[in-house]
Amino acid sequence: MIRIGLTGSIGMGKSTTAKMFADRGVPVHDADACVHALYEGRGVPLIGDAFPGTIVDGKVDRALLSKQVLGNPEAMKRLEDIVHPLVHEEEQVFLDLARMDGHSAVLMDIPLLFETGAQTRVDVVVVVSADADIQRDRVLARDGMTEERFQAILETQVPDAEKRDRADFLIDTGQGLAIAGQRVDEILQELGVVA
Repeated sequence: MIRIGLTGSIGMGKSTTAKMFADRGVPVHDADACVHALYEGRGVPLIGDAFPGTIVDGKVDRALLSKQVLGNPEAMKRLEDIVHPLVHEEEQVFLDLARMDGHSAVLMDIPLLFETGAQTRVDVVVVVSADADIQRDRVLARDGMTEERFQAILETQVPDAEKRDRADFLIDTGQGLAIAGQRVDEILQELGVVA
């Protein structure tokens, strides 16, 4: 079973691209969705202990947590030390089920793939990218996003140019959905994945 790692900086169209793989029959493990579930489930007591004041109505309040960790490498490391092992456990369950179901490939949607060393857990890396102006427009159109927050997030991510250099495959989402979808088909064909 081929483990395809999908990554890309904020606003590059990674979620849309992951859905294209899913629409072609490739099971997708979404690390972000997994983290969201942990913030409402078994991660709550651990995060609450490490970051007092971040639990509201029994869930991790992402905005309050963000205020404590963004721009604070020590706090970010503490959070990652809690969350990453839990995400890895969920990932392993997903892989075991996909293998039992006989899938020839899975997609691991991991936003911080290079930042966390997750490229060692996949067979090939697909990077989703777009021009910086397109990225900026997409991100700043999000609710609650500011230029400062966007810059703070970018500072935590491997630069797009480096991601492109390290990719086995590149999907440029700045050229529209149809072209991105074509590229997904080409990648699956090249990998010999029957979708």
